[in-house]
Amino acid sequence: MRQASASSIPGPASPALLPASPPSASPATSPASPAVQLLRDFKDSDVKFDLADLMEILRDRRHEGWVLAAYPDPKTGRPLIGAGFSLDLPARDHPQLDALNPHPFVEPSSADLWQAAGLGPDRLQAILAKYDQQFAHWSKKRFRRKIGTLEPQITDDDASQLLRVAIVQAVYNARAYCRNFDELTASQQMAMTQLVYQMGVNLQEFSQFLDLINSRASAAGSEAGSDAVSAIRDSAVSDAAYWRSVQESLMHSQWARLYRTRAVAVIAMLDPEYSDDPQHAERRIGATLRPAVIHRRRGHSSATRQLASTSTHAARAHRRASHTRTKRTA
Repeated sequence: MRQASASSIPGPASPALLPASPPSASPATSPASPAVQLLRDFKDSDVKFDLADLMEILRDRRHEGWVLAAYPDPKTGRPLIGAGFSLDLPARDHPQLDALNPHPFVEPSSADLWQAAGLGPDRLQAILAKYDQQFAHWSKKRFRRKIGTLEPQITDDDASQLLRVAIVQAVYNARAYCRNFDELTASQQMAMTQLVYQMGVNLQEFSQFLDLINSRASAAGSEAGSDAVSAIRDSAVSDAAYWRSVQESLMHSQWARLYRTRAVAVIAMLDPEYSDDPQHAERRIGATLRPAVIHRRRGHSSATRQLASTSTHAARAHRRASHTRTKRTA
């Protein structure tokens, strides 16, 4: 689920998930849970897109999207670190309600994700204890004003590990939302993973989108013969009209209007021909998707104003992402 927020800026290549806890971990560390082991077993070849490209989109070293000390979420006040990794979420029950999808949702606790990233539990507890002290002393508003002056509690590599494991979790949950995830193109897989990463369990509310993206998989399952199944699945990837309807179901959402720049980049990736001309795919979505209009109270000089979805650095990040490298399918 969603463990981070934000835009992007180039950074160092991400290290692989560590198979065991580093020396700083407590010697009494309990055995890895099934969820931790599942996340550790992930291989880059399990997806068609390059995880390093998605990490680059979600990493932001110049703004709040990359903080090496615990800081409060602007809405909830709960502790975040790195690229917005949540430090105190409990494990959640997220049942798979789609009888045609064999993939379960993976919703471990923050402590499990921390362990899957190869970091020691003693460090997590120390960071949380200090956060509680600072929050009690400063309050949320003052705490957030001090973000730029906080002393680092993790390294860049630690933050990269946490970001990577959160993305891996999003991949597993993207499969649980989308029956034919493995048949999608590289850019479509990245788009689904980003949607899950950004929205978390809230993606369940996008029922029209999920019904549409799973509709071709349902049709394939009802056909007799593997050749027919393969043909229909190929059609789901290449049928421009079908994918336009999938895109439009997202374009009509409040999320797309409020976070327009991010939404344009993600929705464009659902185009099966995205890799041929990413800029054209984004221009087509951008020409239709308008920002949300928020009404002002009386007394202001203008009756309405358009809400800017993200800052200029985010727009630049998405332009870089539009040239994302994709893996060749075997």
